[in-house]
Amino acid sequence: MTIANPLKAKHQRLILLVIALVVLIGAGLLAAWALRSQASYFYLPADIQADPPEVGVAVRLGGMVQQGSLRTAADGVTIDFVVEDDKARTPVRFSGITPALFVEGSGVVAEGRMVEGGVFVADNLLAKHDEKYVPREMADMTKAREAVAQKR
Repeated sequence: MTIANPLKAKHQRLILLVIALVVLIGAGLLAAWALRSQASYFYLPADIQADPPEVGVAVRLGGMVQQGSLRTAADGVTIDFVVEDDKARTPVRFSGITPALFVEGSGVVAEGRMVEGGVFVADNLLAKHDEKYVPREMADMTKAREAVAQKR
């Protein structure tokens, strides 16, 4: 005597397909949630002035290193400088070894967080290595600086 299978093969495949679809959607949502907490948003100094990120939240600050703003602290590894765009300026502090191409008047992306008092404390600095390595928000500012430099 054989026991009849209550589900036909067609229904079994449909149930497996629904389960697989639920698992795929769940995995996608889990990955999106995990990446959301790791996102680091890009700000220009004008963005920070208009709508500053919360204190302690990891962000990226991009702009040009203001001429004459670079100061090295007495410890020899901490530097203070100002990142500017065409509308605003943000003071930055970094402790560590700076990239070889990090100089005043060049582009920089600083990864770090805002602290009380409006200072951006950078954990990492990325120096611009050529004109192709510029965020599109800074492209017009870089072209304007090049035009001024050519007139001199």
